[in-house]
This record gives sequence, structure tokens and C-alpha cells, in this order.
Amino acid sequence: MNKTNYPKIGIRPIIDGRRQGIRESLEETTMDMARSVARLYAEELRYPDGSPVQCVIADTCIGGVKEAANCAEKFERENVGLSLSVTPCWCYGSETIDMNPLIPKAIWGFNGTERPGAVYLAAALAAHNQKGLPTFGIYGREVQDLGDTVIPEDVEEKLLRFAKAGLAVAMMRGKSYLAIGTVSMGIAGSQVNPDFLQEYLGMRAEYVDCSEILRRVQQEIYDRDEYEKALEWTKKHCAANELPDHNPEAIRRTRQQKDEDWEFVVKMTLIMRDLMIGNEKLDSIGFGEEALGHNAIAGGFQGQRQWTDFMPNGDFSEAILNSSFDWNGIRAPFVFATENDYLNGISMLFGKLLTNTAQMFADVRTYWSPKSIERATGWKPDGIMKNGAIHLINSGSCTLDGSGQQCIMECEPAMKPFWEITEEEVEKMLGATQWGPASLEYFRGGGFSSKFLTKAGMPVTMCRLNLVKGQGPVLQIAEGWTATFPDEVFAVIDKRTDKTWPSTFFVPRITGEGHFKDVYSVMNYWGANHGAISCDHIGADLISLASMLSIPVCMHNVDEEEIFRPSAWNAYGSDTEGSDYRACATYGPLYK
Repeated sequence: MNKTNYPKIGIRPIIDGRRQGIRESLEETTMDMARSVARLYAEELRYPDGSPVQCVIADTCIGGVKEAANCAEKFERENVGLSLSVTPCWCYGSETIDMNPLIPKAIWGFNGTERPGAVYLAAALAAHNQKGLPTFGIYGREVQDLGDTVIPEDVEEKLLRFAKAGLAVAMMRGKSYLAIGTVSMGIAGSQVNPDFLQEYLGMRAEYVDCSEILRRVQQEIYDRDEYEKALEWTKKHCAANELPDHNPEAIRRTRQQKDEDWEFVVKMTLIMRDLMIGNEKLDSIGFGEEALGHNAIAGGFQGQRQWTDFMPNGDFSEAILNSSFDWNGIRAPFVFATENDYLNGISMLFGKLLTNTAQMFADVRTYWSPKSIERATGWKPDGIMKNGAIHLINSGSCTLDGSGQQCIMECEPAMKPFWEITEEEVEKMLGATQWGPASLEYFRGGGFSSKFLTKAGMPVTMCRLNLVKGQGPVLQIAEGWTATFPDEVFAVIDKRTDKTWPSTFFVPRITGEGHFKDVYSVMNYWGANHGAISCDHIGADLISLASMLSIPVCMHNVDEEEIFRPSAWNAYGSDTEGSDYRACATYGPLYK
């Protein structure tokens, strides 16, 4: 996506329209309020390419309907994807509000005593709610003096949360999810539902048969110069870290076959990327249609079983695409789902758009209780592992960023935006990852699976979008941390599953009740076999995003005081979970 096409944040300075004294005294104060928010956003928020988020401020303060209409016209021209209204004073409610039903909206009403900005906030929110236009209300806890340009900490937190979620909504609109293949092994999440994508996210569903990969390989429809560069890099950094072949000797692939597999999976990676976003180099070799791509912001590969029964698996391609680097250097990660589980792919997309970081894809595979750990290994878990852990593992599609080799502060493990990652950290991620010849019982066509063990101590959030008949989409969220075992203990556990796959051990923050009564409960209540894992605790941001999309949250361990939803949700009952369901049912999909 070209950065000039990114959606912008529209800022609407709202003012008391009465002239000959009142409006004139507030013009500069109101416009300064808008400028201060624009500075905050430019300093704190980045687009996926690392460039600062752009804001568009109305040409004049908005005191009535004509100025509101002028602002709406400007926002349309400037590709504004969400709007924030700000005011330090009383203004005329329904005459000045943003009436665009397709973009997320918020209002910051200044908490001051000289002029009643908070009164306008309440009146305008009431108008929005009456008209069925859900809007976030932002009101600072402490009274400020009129003209104070400092944004209080609690107001700043809500301004940023609204903007991050609103930008995510805007960046999905008009894009595609690309399904390469169809349903993998009967997994419901890979039954791509175009109506959900269209109505809730404003996205298209694009479909390509797996035979397109074969066609492009056989007809050499890829950048051949880049292929040579990619293959050389892969041999140096990946093939050189190839694990011993653990397959039974009678069915092992020969060295020649494995070398050919490396060549094939590198071509697959180039082709999958080109299918998503296009490649102008293809036009120069006579393939103008293929050069365009599918405008995909996320994608997935069916793989199993029809493909992997006779062709190399997609593990290498998926792992590299999901990582923040490849043979061309450090770059923004893609969102690419294994087994074409688009619901997990969209969950990953939510996390990426909120954080600009790579996202992990994993099976939510096994709950290891303290008793089971001690029985199997002889080691009694303690510390963060004292209540057990959930083993997150998959056949190799997980981003290499998930190894935890990136550092923040005093080398705490993290997954960072690509523009903060160093070449040294890339070398560490590559060094921490080995590539095992595919388990031929699973993958008869060969290939290679990545293997690493995620470092302990990384704050993470796991989420999952599910579709439920009669209910529609729901979102699950679990915040927690990564953990690890002593090497000799992990060696025992690792042998109980496929020892060529990457492992992450997740310990959710438990509350002692409900879905988070204990670690077992989180595993027991998880709604699907996969989860999307993002670095940092972003549960509150996910909740705000879900409310913009009318997707209720059916499970989370976020503190109630951090939950930020449109003010209309307050009218649907005092129980936050029930009111979320009722409000989402009332407003329905954003694009229906």
C-alpha cells in the first residue's frame, strides 16, 4: 500500500456559533485544541510503513451545519477514515456533529469551568445516540484552565486508543483477503465467508486455486533476479541451519530432493507475495495481469492436504512472509494464515494494524498442568509456570519475530515495528531458528518447518475471531506472558509432539473466576484450534476496535476501567458484557 493512500484522521474543531463576542473569543483556543491533538497523533502514531499518521483539520471552526458540511466535503477529498471532534465550550449539538455513518467517531469535550465543553459533549453524544451513530466520548478527569494546551494523561490514552482502532477500521476498508486454495482438512475457519468480510470489515474475498502457484513456477512467472538473490540468502541463513532428518530412513527424501525443495519453497514465497500485492517486475516480462496482484491486506494458504500430499509444504513461505524481514532486508510483515484459516488471519490483522508488528499464528494445542509437567518430566514448575501453561505450536508458519530475539529497554524480549528492528536482531532471529525436513507422515510432498523456542517474559495478547450460527462474529481475548522450561525439561516435552515445530508457552493472566478462573479454563473456553498472538497487552485496543465493528467480545481479562466503547453502549445495561452484545446486535455490521 502506498503511504499516500493511507486514511487520515479528521479533526473537527467545534465552536459556539454566536458572533459579536462569544465565537471570536474562542476561535484560537478551539483551533489550538485541534492542533494539539494533531501533534500528538503525528508524534505517537505510525502507519504500517513507519511514516507518521497524517491529520486533516477543518478549514474553519464549526459553529453550524454549513461549516459542518464544508468539513465533511474536505474530509471526503482528503481520504479521512475517522473523525475526532474537539471543543472547549458549549456548541450546537445536532447542527455540528459528524453525520457520516461509515467512519468511527469520537468527541473530546474539554473539562473546564470557564466554558462548558463537557455540556456540549453530553448533548452531542445524546444526538449521536438518538440518530444511531455510535460515538466515543472523551472527558478528562481533572478540571483544566481555558486555553491550557496540555492534553491530560487520561485523555491522551483515550485519544490514542480511539485513533489506533479507528485507523484499523479505515485501513481494512476496500482491501482483500486472498485465499490460496479452499478448505484445509475440514477446518471451519478456512471456509472463507465473503459476507462477513464485506459487511463487517468492508473487505473483499479473493480466491485463487493452488494450481496458480504451479503455473507460475512452471512458466517462471516471478522476478528471476530476485529469486537468485532469495535462494542465495536462504541457503546461507536457513538451509545452513537445517535440522537432522527425523523421518524413518526408509522414506527420507534424498539430499537432491531436499535441495530442490529449498528452491521450490523460495519460489512459492515470491509467488504468494506477488499474488497478494502484485509486482511491477512481472509486467516487464510480459505478465501485466499477474503484476497487479489482488490488493490483499491479508491472505492464507490451504496447503493440507491436497497440496502437501505431493508438493512441498508452505511452512517456509508462511514463516518468512509473516516475519519482519527477508532477503530484501527489514520490512513490514505480511499477515498470512496457515491452513487458510481466514478467521485467525483476520485476528492477526487486527493485531498488526493496532501495533504495526508481526503476529504469531499457532495452534492452541495443549494445557500443561503443574501435575502433568511434573509427571512427564520430573520437574515441579514454579514462578510464572506454577499454575501451568498453554503450549502454542504449529507446523512452521509462525513469524520468526516470535522467537523473542528482539529487545526493548534492558533487553526484555519483544516484537517491534520493523523500523525499530536492527540487523543484529535479524541475525539473532535467524540464528535462533532451525529448519527441519518436514515430517513426511504429515507432509508427503516434503518441505521444511521452522523450529524455535520463544523466550520467556514477553507480554502478549492472544485473540481469536469466531463465527457462531445465530450470533454472528465474536472475539476472544487473553492477555498474558510467554514462559519457558529449563532446557532438559523442554527436551522431554518437545519429543511428545513434532520436534521440528516452533514452540511458545503462554501463561494467561488469571482472575480466579469465569473464563479466567485458572489457566485450564482459558484453554477449555477457547473457541477454536488456532490463536493469533501479538506482543504487548493490547486487549483494551482490541475491545475498542471490536465495538467499532459491532463484534461483541465474549471472553477477555482486561480490567474494566480500561474498556473504552461508544457512549451508546451505556444505554444497553450496566453489565459490560451484556450491554456489548445488545449494542452490537442493535447497530449491526458497519457496511450492511
